[in-house]
Amino acid sequence: MRLPRLFSRASSDMAIDLGTVNTVVYLRGQGIVLNEPSVVAIETRDGVQQVRAVGAKAKLMMGKTPDGIETIRPMRDGVIADLDVAEQMIKFFIDKAHGGHSRMPRYPEIAICIPSGATLVERRAIRQAASNAGARKVYLIEEPMAAAIGAGLPVTEPVGAMVVDIGGGTTEVAVLSLRGLAYSTSARVGGDKMDEAIASMIRRKHNLMIGEATAERVKLAVGMARVPEDGIGDTMRVKGRDLRAGVPREIEVTQADIAGSLGDLIGQIVETVLTALEKTEPELAADICDQGIVMTGGGSLLARLDEVLSDATGLPVTVADNALTCVAIGAGRAMEEPIYQGVMTEV
Repeated sequence: MRLPRLFSRASSDMAIDLGTVNTVVYLRGQGIVLNEPSVVAIETRDGVQQVRAVGAKAKLMMGKTPDGIETIRPMRDGVIADLDVAEQMIKFFIDKAHGGHSRMPRYPEIAICIPSGATLVERRAIRQAASNAGARKVYLIEEPMAAAIGAGLPVTEPVGAMVVDIGGGTTEVAVLSLRGLAYSTSARVGGDKMDEAIASMIRRKHNLMIGEATAERVKLAVGMARVPEDGIGDTMRVKGRDLRAGVPREIEVTQADIAGSLGDLIGQIVETVLTALEKTEPELAADICDQGIVMTGGGSLLARLDEVLSDATGLPVTVADNALTCVAIGAGRAMEEPIYQGVMTEV
């Protein structure tokens, strides 16, 4: 059965990559129009809750809020953890993507990306949140498929392609062919776990407590998937609270420190990819041998991760040009272009 055309020419419909760390919105005919943190600041007064800030403004408040204001990340491991807050976040992003609040109600059709391993309950939660936020219809597309389309892989042809999508909460590994997932698996490893590992290492080695935002900055600045050849690499000054004296203190961390703290997580990602390769059909494996592996997602930008994966598999590994927005671009293209009909499901 063919899906109906999702968009009219004057449509306000959109595709949303509802990520654990960032939400990316693709608007019909315009491309990516929004890329903001998946964070909501809630203020409670006299027992009544109201949204204080969403997205980038809310992220700036993380770890710095007074009593009565709480910053919440409604997504966990790529799925909704707080339904009510997620609804408000989605509604805010829908309005912002359309240029602000309008007196005329909008009822867009929305395609939302989900992890390939999402349960039926998790899929229903995403549908409910989008519907309550004002969506007329909700379509789901699995993240590996959207990432592959966004990266330009030949998913409609009888050719095997492998994509490794490393997001904030999960790592999705899939082999695709003929508009479907021939094999897919996932691991609860992503950017969030990397941030936690960095904060844990600094706390253990330097007796210094740092927040989520600081750990993320360290990862982006000096994060590396393998220890540098000189055993040290670049360095970075990091500020936090001394656990013994209870006062602010500054220390220096090296790339070698960060690479060591991420070793176990990188190992889990490599093991997930190797498992997928072992379970891939021989003909598809032969295609992957020729085409190589494509990495997408923010986690794929970790320095030298592509080298580690290539060494472990013996295959060429490339990082997609638009790694951060690949999933949203792929979902948008799947909605716009008839060639991709069938890769989404209506819920």
